[in-house]
Amino acid sequence: MTSMSPRQTIASASGEASSLLLSCESLTKTYAVTVLDRVAFELRRGEIHGIVGANGAGKSTFCKIIAGLTGATSGSMRLCGAPYRPSSKRDAESAGVQIVQQELNQIATLTVAENLLLGRFPHRWGWIDRGEMKRRARIALDRFGLGEMPLDTPAHRLGVGQQQMIEIATALDRDCRVLILDEPTAALTHRETQQLFAWLRKFREQGVGMIYISHRLDEIMTLTDRVTVFRDGSVVTSQPTSQLSTDAMVGWMTGDDTASDAEDFVSYAGSRVRLRVDELSRSDVLQRISFDVRAGERVGIAGLIGAGRTELLRAIFGADVADSGHIVLDDDPRPHRFTSPAEAVAAGLAMVTEDRQRSGLLLSQSILVNTTLASMSEFRSSGGRIDRYRERETASRYRSDLDIRSTGVDQSCATLSGGNQQKVVLAKWLLRDARVFLFDEPTRGVDVAATRPIYRLFDQLARAEKALVIVSSDLEELLRTCDRILVLSAGRLTGEFQRASWSRESILKASFAGFTNP
Repeated sequence: MTSMSPRQTIASASGEASSLLLSCESLTKTYAVTVLDRVAFELRRGEIHGIVGANGAGKSTFCKIIAGLTGATSGSMRLCGAPYRPSSKRDAESAGVQIVQQELNQIATLTVAENLLLGRFPHRWGWIDRGEMKRRARIALDRFGLGEMPLDTPAHRLGVGQQQMIEIATALDRDCRVLILDEPTAALTHRETQQLFAWLRKFREQGVGMIYISHRLDEIMTLTDRVTVFRDGSVVTSQPTSQLSTDAMVGWMTGDDTASDAEDFVSYAGSRVRLRVDELSRSDVLQRISFDVRAGERVGIAGLIGAGRTELLRAIFGADVADSGHIVLDDDPRPHRFTSPAEAVAAGLAMVTEDRQRSGLLLSQSILVNTTLASMSEFRSSGGRIDRYRERETASRYRSDLDIRSTGVDQSCATLSGGNQQKVVLAKWLLRDARVFLFDEPTRGVDVAATRPIYRLFDQLARAEKALVIVSSDLEELLRTCDRILVLSAGRLTGEFQRASWSRESILKASFAGFTNP
């Protein structure tokens, strides 16, 4: 009997949408503590199955086991009725299980075409056939509506949203029975998100089973057929999406009435200007940006992907050097144009980056090391030695204050959930006692329950007369947390809105202004 390829299996499965594709029994994963506890789960052909839960609930660990990125301590899985225990990601991929992780896994120096076909390069006489590689890459991109994507551009020159779309297209272009998506829309625009949803619905019709992890509960309600809720490493409920509400999901996630914990906004903005940005420009991405931020004020930066929001923070912080313009800090009349982050940090700035794993943390190091590394001079004794007791005591205090879920300050940051990694980054800058905080997508990949401590942290910083600049793709987040919202569009400042008079419509209109008005 001739065996069928995964793609042929998918095509033949369209009439078997109700049949079981993947089943898990008593999956358990233990490190120093148990992070996954006897999880049972089922995925059917042609089903989009949502998974939600607080940070550290076990969602990503569960999916990594299915995708062969880590092994289960105990328990079993079956794929298409046969025992399934992948020993590696490649092993899982050969079985038709593809994963797109929350953190990007592209090779920054490789081109779009090379990343798209990585591990599948066409060969001719022992050499990579680059002409054929580009032809296949173009076909794949056209298939997913990305025909305008330049094939020879290195991945690091693309925006995070574009990189995310390439990574998703790469997974969908392979033979695929099971597709796992971990926070796939965190860096996508509304248009890109809708494009992704169209892809997923198309693949659902072809019989692909999909596991969709997201903290955006509106997406879960719109897209999925069924929802499984994780809490503290266990499954607490699994129900058809039509039988759940967002409030009910949050209640299951937290085990309490967190969903009703709405707080009124309180402004702490004073009159003293902490940060003034004057005519800041850089190549073609920023055009004469000017604004100021007062002590205790939270200023949001809204705009579409590619508008220049991240580039603005990087130019202020010296990660990218501006071509012209300057910034002024507090009462210091001297204009600054930082040429390195070290200069900005010394002047009292802190930046929480969008990509916390690559530029915010030393993943292989502990919570203690990452918390105190930028402030080691604070722990030196008169003899030049590090006071290890005080260092540990300080790191433990921030771990407690920020509710960093871990076994202790010696736990490696690589083993933390995305939201807890974000809290470690915040702890590092809080210890530095910076005066100006730049936040780039501070809740990216953070679930709905874990955003609240971060929002309360914004309040605490504002109350302490810090100046906050918050970039977010989530307009609702800015509307909830900010005193004022500035809008960037195509590298230009196209709108400024005060809390008392702003509207979603006016902010969105300003977001498109730079792309419609030359």
